Amino acid sequence: MQKRQHNFMHSLLVLAGLWLIQGFSLMAQPSGGPYGPVPQKYELPKVEGNTWFVAPNGNPEAAGTHLTAPTTIEAAFEKVKSGDAIVLRGGTYRSGNLLLNQGITMQPFGDEQVELKGTLEAREWTDLGRGLWMTEWETLFPMAPEDWWVFHNAGRQTPLHRFNNDMVFADGRFLQSAGWLGEVDADHFFVDYDKKRIYVGLDPKKHQMEITAFDVAIHRVDGPLNGLESDQKGPTIKGITFTQYAYRAFEFDGTNPERVSARHEHGKRVTGTTLEHVTISFCSRVGGYFRGDDFTMRNCLVSDTSTEGVFILSSSNVLLERNIFTRNNIENITGYFPAAVKIFNQCYDVVCNDNLVTDLENSNGIWYDVGNVDGVFTNNRLQNVGSRRIPFNASTPWAGDNAFFFEISKGVTVAGNEFINCDQGVFILNSFGAEVYQNTFVNSAATIALTPRSAQGDHFGWHPASGPDVDERHNHVLTNNLFVATSEYLRPFINVWQTPELCETLSDNPVKSMDGNVFVTNPAYSEDLIYWSPLPAEENCHQSFKNLAAFAQAHPAMNQKSADYPLGSIPLFKGLHTANYELLPTFPGHQRAVALPSRVQKLLQTNKNQKPYIGAHPAE
Repeated sequence: MQKRQHNFMHSLLVLAGLWLIQGFSLMAQPSGGPYGPVPQKYELPKVEGNTWFVAPNGNPEAAGTHLTAPTTIEAAFEKVKSGDAIVLRGGTYRSGNLLLNQGITMQPFGDEQVELKGTLEAREWTDLGRGLWMTEWETLFPMAPEDWWVFHNAGRQTPLHRFNNDMVFADGRFLQSAGWLGEVDADHFFVDYDKKRIYVGLDPKKHQMEITAFDVAIHRVDGPLNGLESDQKGPTIKGITFTQYAYRAFEFDGTNPERVSARHEHGKRVTGTTLEHVTISFCSRVGGYFRGDDFTMRNCLVSDTSTEGVFILSSSNVLLERNIFTRNNIENITGYFPAAVKIFNQCYDVVCNDNLVTDLENSNGIWYDVGNVDGVFTNNRLQNVGSRRIPFNASTPWAGDNAFFFEISKGVTVAGNEFINCDQGVFILNSFGAEVYQNTFVNSAATIALTPRSAQGDHFGWHPASGPDVDERHNHVLTNNLFVATSEYLRPFINVWQTPELCETLSDNPVKSMDGNVFVTNPAYSEDLIYWSPLPAEENCHQSFKNLAAFAQAHPAMNQKSADYPLGSIPLFKGLHTANYELLPTFPGHQRAVALPSRVQKLLQTNKNQKPYIGAHPAE
């Protein structure tokens, strides 16, 4: 235990030092942007190898080594070697299935706008009458759900045709799939896979109709290609839009350990990938699968994806910074556990700093899932995640979707974030050492939950074995957080929950420390403030607390400086209606804060003279 804590602290200090050395600006609050791609004017890259110029109308026979005689993007991908660059002239490239195994640079020329599309225009249509048109289409992408998808649970909400990867766009507008011709209208299309036909319910002569033709934009393969062995280096890609691909825009091969794996056994086949000012949108499944250590994604936009926006697998030293992640699961597939970002399968030292995660009605936000170690989640703004229509149910910790989700993993610091109007702002499930400091929760909850899920007989096999065992899911911290209900809110602010059947074997408090939290309740707010377990003397081992005074009687050591106030009775935010969640200097809760550990102060780059404060924003 002490060794684990020491390693975790050491990791955070090392990361803080790396940020300082590399010039990253960490602040103890969300920065406010700029998030997502920022228009750039790129100089020609200075590379050790060749620079290849390509254009949408490039000549495949051209050498491509001069700006005035560009080749095609397909031809350039067959020529590049490690240390080369591809410079793209502006325009739309309808291309995909581009294979790469070299560490190259890829960027636009100057400030020209570059877009890679996975669709082709469909111009040949037959008018069948009664508002129905049909085209023949060869490149179709049928798919069935994964074998772990439970048909009898989700099949009433998600028809099987939603798992197919074909997409149709009318003037860039995404159309949903239909299960038969009777559902086809201006917003839905139908695919007859046997006859290879696509049907739409709007006049194609009046619209630009685009249909998916490519499965992936860039596939970074792990083995030999074009006479070259893989150099194990990831590409650097800047300033390009990737959109409308049938499965995903990016696939980076690597190790997928289907067992508990040591850190050095994965993440090494492709390292150092960098994406900056890149847009990924409208991929029928996932924006990108990224494998490999030292992956950086900065100022990118990932939107309008389906099961996941970004999928990071079995990788270490990852940085996601100042990105926008929005509108995942646009097909509303149920039973698939969607997430705008999923960090999966034994990743180490993954840092999510100062990102905007927003408008995810049918999806989780950022999810560290299965066997992750020493995560850092700082200064992010997460808003409108989930529907907030599901009322609290004391028999389950699930409440729809979660803005930040940490499951079956060990060690994470969650600090300086804003969680605004989310089903659950923070959900810690079956994990060890989640430390939650200095966050602002507005109409959003924090939940820590334990279940008997273990490596024996689990539906997903080895997954639980990669995290802490049932009796090791503790050592959590909740300190200096601000919880505010500005409207009707259906959940307790804090829910520490465990399955009642565990009460006999797990009677210790899973929370190591909890103090300096301030709660601002709505006068019309009738829900409990805190729901807590284990309390063996209570029915089902749980107890509800309407206010802090009642909670203090059960846990006096965890409530020495915390406070609760009714909304409207105290000065609060500088601009609730303008989404400015900085606290007014006269907010009385400031004095309730407790001192942070020095390692967390260093992580947040808090001024050493800064007094302790509540929530994500330092007090003036």
